Amino acid sequence: MSQRVDKHTLANLSAIAVHSLDLHLTADFDRSALHGYVDIEAEVLEETNEVILDTRALYIKSATIDGVPTLKKQIDDEVFGTALHLALPEALQAVGSKFTARVYYETTPESSAIQWLPKEQTADKEYPYLFTQCQAIHARSLLPCQDCPMAKSVYKGTITVPSWAKCLMSAVASAEPESDGEFTKFYYEQNVAVPSYLIAIVIGHIDSREVGPRSRVWSEPSQVDAVAYEFAQTEDFLRSAEEIMDQEYVWGRYDMVSLPPSFPFGGMENPCLTFATPTLLAGDRSLADVIAHEIAHSWTGNLITNHTWEHFWLNEGWTMWLQRKIMAKIHSDLHFDFDAIIGWTALQDSIDHFGADHEFTKLVPTLDGADPDDSFSSVPYEKGFNLLYYLSKLVGDDEFETFAKAYVHEFKYKTVTSDQFRDFFVAYFSETKADELATIDWDTWFYATGMPARPNFDTTISSASAELADRWVKGEGTFESSDIEGWTSSQIIVTLEAILEKCTERNEYLSHEVLENMGTLYNLAETKNSEVRFRYQTLCVRAEYSAILPQVEEFLKEQGRMKFVRPLYRDLYKSEFGKEEARRIFGEWKEFYHPIARKMIYKDLGY
Repeated sequence: MSQRVDKHTLANLSAIAVHSLDLHLTADFDRSALHGYVDIEAEVLEETNEVILDTRALYIKSATIDGVPTLKKQIDDEVFGTALHLALPEALQAVGSKFTARVYYETTPESSAIQWLPKEQTADKEYPYLFTQCQAIHARSLLPCQDCPMAKSVYKGTITVPSWAKCLMSAVASAEPESDGEFTKFYYEQNVAVPSYLIAIVIGHIDSREVGPRSRVWSEPSQVDAVAYEFAQTEDFLRSAEEIMDQEYVWGRYDMVSLPPSFPFGGMENPCLTFATPTLLAGDRSLADVIAHEIAHSWTGNLITNHTWEHFWLNEGWTMWLQRKIMAKIHSDLHFDFDAIIGWTALQDSIDHFGADHEFTKLVPTLDGADPDDSFSSVPYEKGFNLLYYLSKLVGDDEFETFAKAYVHEFKYKTVTSDQFRDFFVAYFSETKADELATIDWDTWFYATGMPARPNFDTTISSASAELADRWVKGEGTFESSDIEGWTSSQIIVTLEAILEKCTERNEYLSHEVLENMGTLYNLAETKNSEVRFRYQTLCVRAEYSAILPQVEEFLKEQGRMKFVRPLYRDLYKSEFGKEEARRIFGEWKEFYHPIARKMIYKDLGY
């Protein structure tokens, strides 16, 4: 069994286990505050005279242990927030003692887990909006808790909101809402134990549509039909994942909410309620693989969770593998490698950003004293995936898929470390693949910086993209809009990435005239596909094509997804024409961005 030690929590994990949380909160949009209390049912694992909980930017009013007021002390930490110390009565200090701590508190505008949007920052601009984002260590600014992946517990929520709003949580509704005309009370219950980073709340003027037997989509009313169309394949994805993993979906509901545009990620795998960025609304379902990714997390990440954030690849590398398996079932087996080629480019970009010798380019980095947000990149996703890809080719794809089923059955409802994964893999194949196992350099995979060796990906689908990219770079032949007729958006993305890679290698970019012609021919400037827009705009900025600035500024101001805004700001800031423009745009728009994104962009722009 893994030790109860985590570098990113201030809680006394080794002494106290939390079994359940019960949130009772009221949303006050006028003050941008959630106020109420949380009941924490816990047990003593090692003799102790106190309970220590993580908090950050919370106003702690009072606390009780089993209904009796208790002394509290708060100690600040420069990186990890404020440790809340609650004195345990002498009668509850022995191993095996069980108790309920109640903490009365309210959040503050500085609580980084919560984004309060004024109505002007929503799509419909009629009512304000609230959503939370607790990954990685922001749950401590939503509630006092043991804020780390290994501290899994069930939870309940009773949330009171204004009568114009609905409330959603990463849980299943446990009773009908109750309204008194001015306020409505919503009741939720999550009966599968989850880490604190998967607690989530949405409060807004939202509407919904059914898209499957266990799925409903939510969004602001003006977008709900578009969201329902975009995510219509949800049930197909769920059934494919159940089949691949030989494990039923355990969470009951799989609902989705398309959030306002400042949401900083593509999606967030909150159980029962995936959060999705509106940048997925391309109008043609071409970006639905993000939903496949979040669905995959229902097995790899939520059901099996990385033990600490240093083993984050076990969440994300596995989820990339399962996402690509799902999409291969929907399309064809060739799409598995094709999408992996796109991921390889993203991995190279992340490692170029950090530098090939940087600690954060390791699959299992050392994160002593560091906020896990600082290490966020494609590395755990794509370097993790490439380890699994390498292992699957070593033992055989069919054998590896059978192993994946065994992995889920072994570790479901648990947390897992990289060493546990390695040991289970070696034990599973020790009798049938001993020679192959002897060739694996686990230490290099886990602890080496930089890029791994590039696999021999199948290029059947990508070859046409590579050929077109080569022609553009060399200026060979004539170009027509029919060049990409019938292509998927992913093929266009691979073309643009190949052009960018070739230009970077030769340190010479396409001329402004060529870029303008390409944009016009292929509708790259006008497309609604955010992934295509991002690649084309990146190509233009790096080529010092200043005419693209209005489109870049529009893109930076219409959404806050870090995948897009951070690289675009960095490239603008490095360019001759865009250095001051990057800071101007950020200065004008920084309050629109989520606090996590705002903090990272601030660093990107050299402040």
